[in-house]
Amino acid sequence: MLASTSPVRQLVLSLLALPPLFLAVYILAGFPYPPNPTAIHPSLASLPSSCASWSVYPEDYYQGGSYVLFPHGRTRYWLIGPKQGPRVVLIHGLSIPAIVWKDVAPVLASRGYRVLLYDLYGRGYSDAPDVTYDVSLHTTQLALLMQHIKWDDAYVVGLSMGGGIATAFAVQFPHLVNGKVALVASAGIIESVDISRTAKFMSSPFVQSVSSLPPFRHYMRLLVNGSNSSEVQAINPIQEIVRLQSAHLPYYNAAVASSLRDGPVRGLAHAFRALSNSSNEILLIHGTADKTVPYKYTSKIQALVPQAKLVTIVDGGHDITVTHADEVNTALLHFL
Repeated sequence: MLASTSPVRQLVLSLLALPPLFLAVYILAGFPYPPNPTAIHPSLASLPSSCASWSVYPEDYYQGGSYVLFPHGRTRYWLIGPKQGPRVVLIHGLSIPAIVWKDVAPVLASRGYRVLLYDLYGRGYSDAPDVTYDVSLHTTQLALLMQHIKWDDAYVVGLSMGGGIATAFAVQFPHLVNGKVALVASAGIIESVDISRTAKFMSSPFVQSVSSLPPFRHYMRLLVNGSNSSEVQAINPIQEIVRLQSAHLPYYNAAVASSLRDGPVRGLAHAFRALSNSSNEILLIHGTADKTVPYKYTSKIQALVPQAKLVTIVDGGHDITVTHADEVNTALLHFL
């Protein structure tokens, strides 16, 4: 019988260990399969004409609408206002597409501005790529869009998460910003404690996996289709379009969840600091009753961007472009 420490026994054990070791190395070091094309999920444009979305937020909601195909799918955009007017880009937020600017964009256009509106990936009439919805996805979408319409630069206005996009865009593509950035109820540095438990839970990968299953999606469509849609539209078309997207678009919930986890909602303190070192003029517009992005974040942003000027809307909530459009328009027209 071999001693436990004998050279022969050690050699035998080593030889026995070599095959599984080589197999493990082969598997771990194996060359990967070729990458698959990015899956592109459809937008509101894919829904039947009987869907309530067409009456709440039709494809031609604004004049001058077009599509452009980028590597991550089609982007829907609109250009309104005189062609030779000062150029302004309006960037919407996390869940509501460009309809959220319905009381702002036409006013700017009527005052001589050339206004660009568009739907972010995964919202409204823009396709939803199956990717991580990080900062770069959102900023490059706008950069490609401005290149497509041949805009050398523009004033940039962002709402909620769009404020985070506007900030990052101004830092990543400074040559595309014409000296002025307006941030309305801006996200970008929200702390986790101010994100509701429900939002955190619903944005988790596990919940998103479950909610994407056909039975769950069928149930959601039944809920929306069974409601009195015309009555809801009359009360709040902005919230109705969120419900419709959630129920009918297969990747909308995942896009929103990924933007909340990985996108320009938080973690952009470095971008705000970089913005403070630019020559851009910065305007903050924020409501004191905002429960989504609390008013306290105005002081946090001003600490990072000392030159930022603040317009406070007393008792304004988060959707101030709708509820306090006159005050928002006055502030923007004075600034731009």
